[in-house]
This record gives sequence, structure tokens and C-alpha cells, in this order.
Amino acid sequence: MPLPKDLDPYTDSRAFYGAELRRLREAAGMSQGELGERVFCSGSYIGQFEAATRRPQLEMSRAFDQLLGSGAHLERLCRLAGQSRVAEYFADAAELERQARSISEYAPVLIPGLLQTRGYAAALTRASQRFISAEAVEQQVSTRMERSELLRGDTPPAFWAILHESALRVPVGGPEVMREQLNHLAETAVTHRHIILQVLPFSAGVHPFLNTMVSLMDFADGPPVAYSEGAYTGQLIDEPQLVGTYQSAYDLARAVALSPEASLALIESAAKDYLTP
Repeated sequence: MPLPKDLDPYTDSRAFYGAELRRLREAAGMSQGELGERVFCSGSYIGQFEAATRRPQLEMSRAFDQLLGSGAHLERLCRLAGQSRVAEYFADAAELERQARSISEYAPVLIPGLLQTRGYAAALTRASQRFISAEAVEQQVSTRMERSELLRGDTPPAFWAILHESALRVPVGGPEVMREQLNHLAETAVTHRHIILQVLPFSAGVHPFLNTMVSLMDFADGPPVAYSEGAYTGQLIDEPQLVGTYQSAYDLARAVALSPEASLALIESAAKDYLTP
């Protein structure tokens, strides 16, 4: 049986992990569903590891090794295949972004990463990580710009972003950087029909996401997930009831936010506020 998607296991560490998992599973006489039952997940989840569409998980790899009698083989491969260019706490969410059918994000203070300009991303990285080198800053910014291409591909996900008005007012990088960033938001809202932007104004008062960044991802062939992030940490949430709570709260935020048309007008007005004398 050929490796899913005709991946070459010898040129891609994640594909090699998938090929080895499949080899060991079949040698043990287990189907994907049977292995999934033993580690408390679905057979399709096992299939995603084998097809190299999901980032290997360390604890899951240890469970595979124990069940399949492979020592620490898959654990070692997992450490190799799991390397990511983004922060470790965000790596799984970044992986799922590329598979999502739709992404709904709430940003309390900062512009969402997928909508950031290079100047804004650089200023934010320098401010939040003051002691890293210029080369490290450039690497992180380039990675973020590559992520943003997700919204401009041939089959981009539907992207709905609610920005608190604070995100328009916090002067990241100074007036020129902010004006460029807000003009980019306005242009994006006008030219990309699959991207909807709303602003939650100060006048809306308190709401469930007041101080929490949240991203909700929906998939064509899997259950939805939520990702929440704070300073230097993040959490991927897949427990159905909690994901549902996040979705309900997002619906409430969407209901009290300005309409896309009024939001665009506010973004354009805020951009003019950053004009230098």
C-alpha cells in the first residue's frame, strides 16, 4: 500500500514518522481504528499522523511505542518531526490553521497575526522580546508573513475577525507603522470577500472576551477547536463542551460589534488619526 499522498518518507521527517507509525501498526495487525481505540482517539486521527497532515504528539508517540513494542522509536522521531518555526505553544494551532475551513478570531489589544504588516509584526516582536537578536526578529517576522499567505491562497479559509477598538488605538511601532497597518486592514476588508472584519467599540462595554485572544477553527472533516493565547503562552482546546462555550461567547461578541461597513469606517478614521503633522 503506498504512503498517503505519495509522500517520500526519506525527504520529510514528518512523512518518515507517518510511514514508521503505519509500518509498526500494520506489523502489529491493527487497523487505524483499533489503534485509535487503544489510545483513546479516532482512527481518522491516527490516519492524519500517518498521512503527515498533523504534527506528531509526544505523549501520543509514547503511547504508540508502548502498545506497538517499539521502544522509544516513535518518541525520538516525534522530537525530530515536531520541530516548528513558530512558538512551541502555538505549533499545533498553526498546523490546524492550514487545515481549517473557517477561522473566527477575536483580538482584544493587538492586530491578529494573519492580518499584520511586516512593520507592525517587527515592532511587536522587538517590543515583546527585547533581548533577541536582529536576525531572530527577522526570522520570526518572516514566519508570520508566510502564515499570512494562508488568506491569499487558491482555497483560503473563510476568516472572520473581531478587533476590539483598543487594537486600533495602541500605537505599536509609532504613527507611520500604525497608519500602514490600519490601511492594510481597510484594503483587506474591501478586496477579499472571504475576510470579514468587525470592530468591537469601547462603548460596547464588558463582554466574555474582554482580555482574551481567541481563535475558533472549523474543519470539513473534523470537530471544531478553539485556541486561546496570553503573553508567552497559549492553549489549544478541543473539549466539545468548552469549545461550544467559546463559540457562544463569540456569537455574543459578533452581535454587539459594529457592522462590517461601520467597522471599515472606524478603521479608516483611526488610520487618519496617525497622520503625522
